[in-house]
Amino acid sequence: MPTYEYECIDCNYLFDEFQRISDPPITICPSCNGRTKRIISGGTGFLFKGSGFYITDYRNKNYKASVAKENEPVSTPKSEPKTSGDNKK
Repeated sequence: MPTYEYECIDCNYLFDEFQRISDPPITICPSCNGRTKRIISGGTGFLFKGSGFYITDYRNKNYKASVAKENEPVSTPKSEPKTSGDNKK
């Protein structure tokens, strides 16, 4: 069930109400018994819970490719064995 925000038109009292979607909107202010209106809010963001969810799971392909490239092990070039200029015994 969603939580709805309301504001009193008469006294500007703000309050939240946990209601079903099918419930009618609250029209009477609990503070002054005045008229209320439902406020449209921005909602909330994603909340990932549990194992197996990563923020990068929902990124675009370019982002995933750049992350994969950054995480690749760096290979060091093989150096040739050093020889001294004089190999005489």
